[in-house]
Formats: sequence, structure tokens, C-alpha cells
Amino acid sequence: MIFREIQFGSDDFHKECELRNSVLRLPLGLNLFDEDLSKENKQMHFGMFDEVGKLLACVVAVAMSPTDVRIRQMAVDSKHQGAGCGRSLMVRIETDLAKRGFVHFFMHARVSAIGFYEKLGYTMVGEEFTEVGISHAQMEKCI
Repeated sequence: MIFREIQFGSDDFHKECELRNSVLRLPLGLNLFDEDLSKENKQMHFGMFDEVGKLLACVVAVAMSPTDVRIRQMAVDSKHQGAGCGRSLMVRIETDLAKRGFVHFFMHARVSAIGFYEKLGYTMVGEEFTEVGISHAQMEKCI
């Protein structure tokens, strides 16, 4: 697997949006392309690719301060879920973002993904809440 940052507006960014839409939005009856994606120009996008350039997993990171970063829109291609792509991507972005000075990572995780993030060292903070029509929990990790 090949890890790399994805540039906003690039062909890889369009692949990322398609993956996020198919994994995260369409199953909820929503469409990512109905949202204003222009604000994502200032966000950091990352992906795991196979050797021929197919996007296997992606994630977005948003700098909230010089040391705090919000992780959002983690998606793994359904054919590659459970194969370590998501875990590898998270480990790589944590390393990359730590080199940029980020030490506090947080996210709104779907309740169904809490166990995945706990295995990566994240802890749940507060109570569950509803976002995009499904249960989420805030999770965080300091490195």
C-alpha cells in the first residue's frame, strides 16, 4: 500500500470524494456532492493506494489550532475493509501530522467504529450524540 497526501481538486481528490460518498453518505440516503466541498480546500486529505493507483482508504484532517487536529470522513473501500488499510492509514496520518506539530487528535466517530479507534489508542469522551442521522461519539488521543 502506498500512503500519500491528496491535493484538493486533483484526480485523486475526486476519487476520494467518490469513495467517501459511496461508503459514508449514500448508505444514509445522503449525497456528498450535495454539500459545499469548497471549504475542504484548506483541509488535509490523505489516502492509501494500491500499486496501480486505486484508492483503498481515505481520511480528512482539519487543523483546529497549531496542536489540535480533527480527523473526519474516514472511509475504506468495502472490498478492503478488515484488511488493515484503515489501520495503516491512521498510523501514517498520525505520524505525518505529529511531524507538523499536532499532538491532540479528535473525531466524531460512528458508534459502529468505536472499537476500531479504541484499538488505535483513542478514548471516548462524553455521551453519544446523533450526527447525519446516526449515533456518534467524540473520541480523542494525545500523542
